[in-house]
Amino acid sequence: MNFKILSLSILICSLLIPQSLAAQRDPLNDYNVRWNTPGINSQGSMPIGNGDIGANLWVEPNGDLAFYISKTDAWSEIGRLLKLGKVVISITPNRFNTETFSQELNLKDGEILVNYGDTRIRFWIDANHPVIQADIKSKAPVQLKVTYESWRREKRPILGEEGKSVWGIGPTQVSNDCLKTIYQDADSILSGTHNRILAVHHNASSIFENNLMVQSLYKYKDKMTDPIMHRNYGVMITAKGLTNISDTAMISTGAANSFQVQVFPLTQTGTIDGWEQGTQKQARSIQAIDIQNRIAAHKKWWHNFWDQSFIFISAQDSIENQKARTVTQGYILQRYINACSGRGYSPIKFNGSIFTVDTYKRDDRFKGFDADFRMWGGCYWWQNTRLLYWSMLYSGDFAMMQPLFKMYMDALPLRIAATKQYYHHDGAFFPETMNFWGTYADGDYGCDRDNQPEGYTKNPYIRYYWQGGLELSLLMIDYYSFTGRTKFAKDTLIPLVSNILRFYDQHWKRGNDGKIFFNPAMSLETYHTAINPLPEIVGIHTVAEKMLQLPVYLTGSKNRTMWIKLIRDLPPIPLRTTAGKTMLAPAHEYSNKANSENPELYAVFPYRAYGVGKPDLQVALETFSHRVHKENGGWQQNSIQAALLGLTEEAKDMVVQSFSSWDKNFRFPAFWGPNYDWTPDQCHGNVAMIALQRMLLQCENKKNILLPTWPKEWDVHFKLNIPCNKQVEGIYKDGKLKSKTLPGWK
Repeated sequence: MNFKILSLSILICSLLIPQSLAAQRDPLNDYNVRWNTPGINSQGSMPIGNGDIGANLWVEPNGDLAFYISKTDAWSEIGRLLKLGKVVISITPNRFNTETFSQELNLKDGEILVNYGDTRIRFWIDANHPVIQADIKSKAPVQLKVTYESWRREKRPILGEEGKSVWGIGPTQVSNDCLKTIYQDADSILSGTHNRILAVHHNASSIFENNLMVQSLYKYKDKMTDPIMHRNYGVMITAKGLTNISDTAMISTGAANSFQVQVFPLTQTGTIDGWEQGTQKQARSIQAIDIQNRIAAHKKWWHNFWDQSFIFISAQDSIENQKARTVTQGYILQRYINACSGRGYSPIKFNGSIFTVDTYKRDDRFKGFDADFRMWGGCYWWQNTRLLYWSMLYSGDFAMMQPLFKMYMDALPLRIAATKQYYHHDGAFFPETMNFWGTYADGDYGCDRDNQPEGYTKNPYIRYYWQGGLELSLLMIDYYSFTGRTKFAKDTLIPLVSNILRFYDQHWKRGNDGKIFFNPAMSLETYHTAINPLPEIVGIHTVAEKMLQLPVYLTGSKNRTMWIKLIRDLPPIPLRTTAGKTMLAPAHEYSNKANSENPELYAVFPYRAYGVGKPDLQVALETFSHRVHKENGGWQQNSIQAALLGLTEEAKDMVVQSFSSWDKNFRFPAFWGPNYDWTPDQCHGNVAMIALQRMLLQCENKKNILLPTWPKEWDVHFKLNIPCNKQVEGIYKDGKLKSKTLPGWK
């Protein structure tokens, strides 16, 4: 291990002001994704987005430019996140030239550049406004055709393997007692339009009320607004110089050297007429802004994003340098994908984000599905979703964390009510698999209750899985320590965490020894029967202890009294002995194994009770060495735990492997998957991001440990965020930390 410790008390945080390192050529340009042949179909698409609106763009064999449109709030009547449609741009005469063709993702400016030779297209989604734009310029005058395509042309049932994209309401969930035919409704194409195409999906029905009824929460419906009913989401497509030849196609009225195609997505609740008026109003307001000002502001947003943090790795040895380049590329591209989808209405979906595509050309069991398909449906699964957000602390992408926090805070009143309804005590818990408004999926809860008690889920994998509330609490605590935002602490952190801890304080009885007796319980999804599971014990202790470090004026004295008692009432951390070695255990008692996690290592991540510079490191090292599940990829977090334990070679090998493993059905080198979920798998890339960051820097208890798990053979230039809203930037080269820009570095 090679690490430096910066002791950063709150008193000296303000002194830590990064200085710019020596000016040099921007290395980001080396990681642009560039292709010299068309993408053929959607499996060969590039992703692009502005945080809320996304597109998968590819060039078809005939030279047509095609792209799917997506949005983070396009939730259907059955709770699926849908595409807004597909657009095809055709140029006549055909300018496609195989010798001069190129397609490049320009990361620095957040744009895709398509070069046909004499004709070029600049494709971008405005970082500051809801508009997709294709700027077309040609040396010779050309004609243009723009076509909109919808595959939701009529109401149809979702059957067979496709039913896995409606997990929780269709026939494929574990409990299997909500068997009924699930239908996808049709889109509406507005007719009689002039110089524009208008297409929208209107939710004329909603699963919301039935969902509350199944879960004995119907009496609370009048206190909530149905988040799905009458939601409209669609697009208006315009292009100066083009006129309609049908409701779904426009052509240019004459040849020209330049065209500007604009797509305006909008989600709005109400009538379709109201949506149409809102779309036109939105378009007028954007078109009134000077285009050069919009372009400049768009580029500025992306430039600021890339300057916020970075990791660039290299090595002298050619083999090591290739590994370093692969890791750097994977880190950059996953962070880019996060930025493309992380600032919208909803949190990022772990199972594909907003970049799912069709499977028409596949040859496996998933062949023939449209671009709305994703395994595991529309619910948010905490085990998976959490991994998309831990990396955002160190990268400083704090705005992208807001949709996650907002979703859970919006659901908090319902979860308080559900706790009272089911268990007759205070506090709140969150389901492991959760609709975005805060309920279980019906199939997980169980539609045919069979006289089961309220709150008892039919799905045994998540029956007592309430762990997510604790980890979410720690993520919020860390967010506050990094940002210092007092309003967040008052309005979000304290209300949510105090209710989570209150749930754990009141839910189980104390034993004769005065300690909480966690039974019935489970240890993650892996051991369905457990007594005193380690993730709960360590999680409660970590969260309550960190809450007690906050000032009294934020927490209040009553909360603090409860938290102190809660820590005192916890049973000891479960341990086991193997071959004379003391190790952490999943629980005091555990059985009925059903999944592939290592619950005992939650003491390392996410709860960080053990690690570099902390007591009893050897216990954690022995635990890691003897872990049952050593898989890497998807939501497996072994690489993160290796980094936190100072295991340099193990962490390095797993990070290299992860960033080398994308879905070979796809062309884009950061479309990971499908692993346990669906492509592009957002768990996979973000786990590797977290591990890489923790190899470079670990922040804990007013200490920042630099290079705790960094391989000497890798040189690196990095900028990362640390608590107190500060940054560290440094250069490590030839086995030494070369930068001397920060106090305490030698």
